[in-house]
Amino acid sequence: MAKFPYFYRTVPSELHICAGIVKLLKYFGWTWVGILAFDDENSMRAVQILREGIEQSGGCIEFIETLRQARSFRLQNIDIYNTFSTYSTKVIILYCNKDYREIIRHTPIWDAPGKVWIITEEWGFFFPSYSVDRKNTLAFAVTKKTIPSFHRFVREVNTAIFPNDSFIEMWWKDLCNNQCPKSIQRSCSSDETFLNLLLCDSINSGDSYNVYNAVYGLAHALHDLITSGSRNTAQWSGESERFLDFLSWKLHHYLKNLHFKNVLGEEILFDENGDLAIGYDIINVVILPDGSRIKEIVGSYNPYAPPEQEFTIYEEAIMWESTFNETPPEFRCSPSCPPGFRKLTREREPVCCYDCIPCPEGEVSSQNDIDTCTKCPEDQWPNQKKDTCIPKVISFLTYQEPLGITLIFTCIFLILINTVILGIFIHYKDTPIVKANNRGLSYILLISLMLCFLCSLVFIGHPDKMTCILRQTAFGISFSIALSSILAKSTTVVMAFHATKPGSKLQKWMGSRISISVVLFCSLIQTVLCLAWLFTAPPFPYLNMKSEIGTILTECNEGSIFAFYCVLGYLGFLAGVSFIIAFLARNLPDRFNEAKYITFSMLVFCSVWISFIPTYLSTKGKYMVAVEIFAILASSAGLLGCIFFPKCYIILLRPERNSRKYL
Repeated sequence: MAKFPYFYRTVPSELHICAGIVKLLKYFGWTWVGILAFDDENSMRAVQILREGIEQSGGCIEFIETLRQARSFRLQNIDIYNTFSTYSTKVIILYCNKDYREIIRHTPIWDAPGKVWIITEEWGFFFPSYSVDRKNTLAFAVTKKTIPSFHRFVREVNTAIFPNDSFIEMWWKDLCNNQCPKSIQRSCSSDETFLNLLLCDSINSGDSYNVYNAVYGLAHALHDLITSGSRNTAQWSGESERFLDFLSWKLHHYLKNLHFKNVLGEEILFDENGDLAIGYDIINVVILPDGSRIKEIVGSYNPYAPPEQEFTIYEEAIMWESTFNETPPEFRCSPSCPPGFRKLTREREPVCCYDCIPCPEGEVSSQNDIDTCTKCPEDQWPNQKKDTCIPKVISFLTYQEPLGITLIFTCIFLILINTVILGIFIHYKDTPIVKANNRGLSYILLISLMLCFLCSLVFIGHPDKMTCILRQTAFGISFSIALSSILAKSTTVVMAFHATKPGSKLQKWMGSRISISVVLFCSLIQTVLCLAWLFTAPPFPYLNMKSEIGTILTECNEGSIFAFYCVLGYLGFLAGVSFIIAFLARNLPDRFNEAKYITFSMLVFCSVWISFIPTYLSTKGKYMVAVEIFAILASSAGLLGCIFFPKCYIILLRPERNSRKYL
């Protein structure tokens, strides 16, 4: 640091070259690569930068092979070539400086088939003669420009001014090669021979442009130093060492602030690190079977350009080998995971080696190579491919669907039958059989059963606040009235039989007031239960998004499940008491025993509702609603049929039995 306090670089920086290579890999999605480099300091520093950049961008390095220049170099190259067959990666980054280009270009590693080489600097264009029909090489080279009159200078320079310089002599002979560009090719005598194309390509490369800018940059800095009014250098002639110290310090100041336009009109300056602010061309090198070479510029990388303009690739200009199944080829340790899948890293393997597994239920991935799937919002669900979220289907029992239509027609049919029976009882109200079965209770029971049929319609359609409240309360109160009427009937039958015995005290309790009081009292208890339910935790509409996959169940939440089962329990209590009383009175000596029909109707009622509870709890959504509607219709129809059909049969078809004498 003390020896070289000021450092300016006019050749490519490892930092920028490596950043360009990482961007190239990322552009093509090549995440599985290998690195081959010499063990010199610059190459090792570049390998470290490459490793960090590749890993940060999500790539992995399968191998890093280091070449050492020694007597066993040829054997070492053979060993490395042999190990290439064991590596799965097809992308190899070759990083080494020009000092080793003659060594590396004569190694057999270029014969490894199906490899894509990414190399630095134009020296990589010099492949050995046996590497023919090669198309898989991408090189980073300093952007080259044609310097005005430079080729004429090269072609016409007088070599006599460089006596005893073997390099100049070799260079001069190389210009005789007819494969050199016409602009620098010279006419040669037959006894002059050429060695190779090395110098032709060097003259025509970006290195010449680099040297040109470096020389002119130094000239501009010296010019600025001299013209800035600095002290006359003559006075320092006796103190040359102090003068040089002063000159380097002053020159550093002007180089640091150097900024000029060269003859091509390009901005020339050094950045904060002392690097010449230049860009790089990405070149596709193709060697055809006839030995001719094509060097096509297929992209560029300029670290000093704006972020959106610093990297450019012309994909259609790249020539790939015909052996590749797709272009551009895909080089990965594992194939890309499509949308709908996520990556699962394999144990003890790099992160680029993974398995693709489908997203779990309720989650999606919309891009390739996702590490974790994302959950859909509650009102959405994954589509079949699990690559996007779609709105869930809203489900409820509608009037338009077959199940809803069937239940509606069943309900209407039962209401019509109920209405006809009520009409028959009203029309034949003065007949003995209607009178004997307590006309008032029969009317109340028929009307309450009609209300039970009607309240089942409230369960169909989109639930809202009002229908949710009416569903259970209307059902509970209607059924309590019906069961209270049956209880009153059962009690009346027993009391009527015992009241006919001589000296019975039950005669004074006979009459419609007692039966009506039983109905009102029992119904009032259910009404109080329902009101308490509504004031504490009333039912409300609820969107159930978790019960069924891909479906939003629009249903009524009971609010208080305890209150719901209290209402059902009370109905069960009424039915049980009615059943017991009727069962005990089933064998009373009557020709037309009402207690038998009540007993059978209660058996039907209890059977329906006992089977309802487990079925109701095991279903969801609209089918749960349909089960409850079925239970309401079936139990109501059971009461209607068991109690009133026998009476209607006698009234309409056996009128001779409808007499006081027969009863």
